[in-house]
Amino acid sequence: MLGQNQSITISTTLSPQQIQLMKLLQLPSTALEQRIQEEIEANPVLETGDDFEDLYGSDEPVSDSETEKDDISDETAEDFREEEELPLREEDYELDEYLERFAEDDPSEYRMKGESRNADEEEKTIPIALENSFHEFLEQQLGLLDLKTEREIQIAKQIIGSIDEDGYLRRNPINICDDVMFLQHIETDEQEVVSILEKIQRFDPPGVGARTLQECLLIQIRQKLELNKTDAETVKKLRLAARLIFDLFDEFTKKHYQKMQKSLGLSEEELKDVLDEILKLNPKPSSGYVSDQERNMQYIVPDFTIETKEGNRLELSVDSRNVPDLRISEHYREMLKSYKSHRNKNTSARMQKEAVMFIKQKIDSAKWFIDAIRQREQTMFKTMYAIMTYQQEFFMTGDAKRLKPMILKDIADVTGLDISTVSRVANSKYVQTEFGTKRLKDFFSESLQTSEGDEVSTLEVKKILTDIIKVESHRKPFSDEKLKSMLQDKGYNIARRTVAKYREQLNIPVARLRKSL
Repeated sequence: MLGQNQSITISTTLSPQQIQLMKLLQLPSTALEQRIQEEIEANPVLETGDDFEDLYGSDEPVSDSETEKDDISDETAEDFREEEELPLREEDYELDEYLERFAEDDPSEYRMKGESRNADEEEKTIPIALENSFHEFLEQQLGLLDLKTEREIQIAKQIIGSIDEDGYLRRNPINICDDVMFLQHIETDEQEVVSILEKIQRFDPPGVGARTLQECLLIQIRQKLELNKTDAETVKKLRLAARLIFDLFDEFTKKHYQKMQKSLGLSEEELKDVLDEILKLNPKPSSGYVSDQERNMQYIVPDFTIETKEGNRLELSVDSRNVPDLRISEHYREMLKSYKSHRNKNTSARMQKEAVMFIKQKIDSAKWFIDAIRQREQTMFKTMYAIMTYQQEFFMTGDAKRLKPMILKDIADVTGLDISTVSRVANSKYVQTEFGTKRLKDFFSESLQTSEGDEVSTLEVKKILTDIIKVESHRKPFSDEKLKSMLQDKGYNIARRTVAKYREQLNIPVARLRKSL
C-alpha cells in the first residue's frame, strides 16, 4: 500500500571548490605538476605566466576562514560523484551584471606566485630516462638465436613480451600458444614454445625467462659451470649447489641446515661454502640489467623542507619548484571586457551569449582551480608546521627515539582541520630534513606504556627492536619470546604477540629464517 511519511535527514553537500581541493590535497608534488598540465590542456583560459603575486604574501598566518574550506570529511566525500571536470556554478545574476563584476576583478588575484622568486627557485627538476627498456634489451638479443623463420621470431617475441618486470615468465606455455594464435595467427604447440624459451633463458641477464625461483637459480648455476670449467674447486661447489637446489629446495628455503648436511654428506664448513655460492646468485634476474628504466622508478621530490637556523630555530618551506605558475589568459579577459561595448550586430544575440557564457564558465573554472592550488599549499603548510612543532625534538636531533606518539587526531586538534584532511596531506608526501628525506606517515604512531607509566612512541620500540636484532648471533637468533623479555628489561611493557607484529611490520623474518651458518 502506497503512503506518505515525513523524515528529517542531515546531509552535507560538497561545493566544487571542496571537491577540487580534496583531490589536489592527495597529490604529491610530482603528480601535482602533471595534474596542473592536464588542467591547462583542458581549459584554454588557464595559462602559465611571468608576472606573479606571492602565494603567501608576507609571514601572515593562515586564517581560520581560509582553512574552513579545507575541512573535508571522508563520510561526505564518499557521496559525491568523481568527475574529471568540475560542475559549474549556477549564477543568479544576468550576463550583463556578470560582465560588470568581471571588469572590476583584480587580475593579480588569479596569478599564482610572486615576482620575488629568485633564479634558484625557478629551476625545475625534470628527470629524463634515455636508456632502452628491459624488454627492448631482450629483443636486441634475438639476433643471437638460431631462429630460421619469421614464425619462430614472432613466437620468441611473444615469449619475451610475457616476461614480467622481475624477469620471470609466469605465463603458462600452453597459454602462450593461444596468445600467438590469437595475436599473430601462428599455430604452435607447447613443445615448440618450451624449446624457444630454453634458448631465451640463455640471454643476459642470467636467469631471465625462468618460471620459478628454483629454475632461475639452476639456470644461473648452469651458466656459471659453463664459464668455470677449469677451476675444479669452484666446479665442485657449483655442482653441489645445483644438487641442493634441485633435490633439497624445500629444505633450503626453510634453512634446515642439518637435513641438508645429512643428505649431501657435507661438513658444516663445506655446506657453508656451497650456500655462499648460492647466495651470489640473483633471485630477480631483471635487476641484473642495471640500465633498466621500465621498473617504474619512483623519483622522490620532497614536498617540504625543514632547516635549522641560528638559535636552534626550525624553518619550514613548501617546495613548489615543479609547479608551473598559473594565471587567467589576458586574451580571454579582453574578449569579455569588449563584448558589452562591441556587440556584433551581424551575429545573433543567442550565439554571442552562448560564446560569452562558455568563456565565463572556463574563467570561473580556472579561478576555482587557482584558488584550490593556493588553499592546498596553505593547508599543507599549516599541517606540516603542526607536525614540525609536535615532533620538534626529532627535527632538532634526528634521533628516532625522540619521536613522540602522534596520531592524526592530534594534528587535527591543533590545526582545526578534519582528520581526513590531515590524512590526505600526510599521504604520499615527503619532507627533506638535515637527517635525510622522511615520509610524513613515518611520524605518526600509537603510544606504548613503559613500566614507569610513561607513554612512548611505538616507533621508538621498533627502533630498539631493530637494534637488538642487528647485533644478535646469526647462529642462534633471538626468538620472539626472548625479544619480549629483553624489551621488558629495558622498561617497555610489551607482549610477545606485539613483538611479532612489530617484527612483521619491519619485514624481519622469524628467528629460524634469520639463522645462518
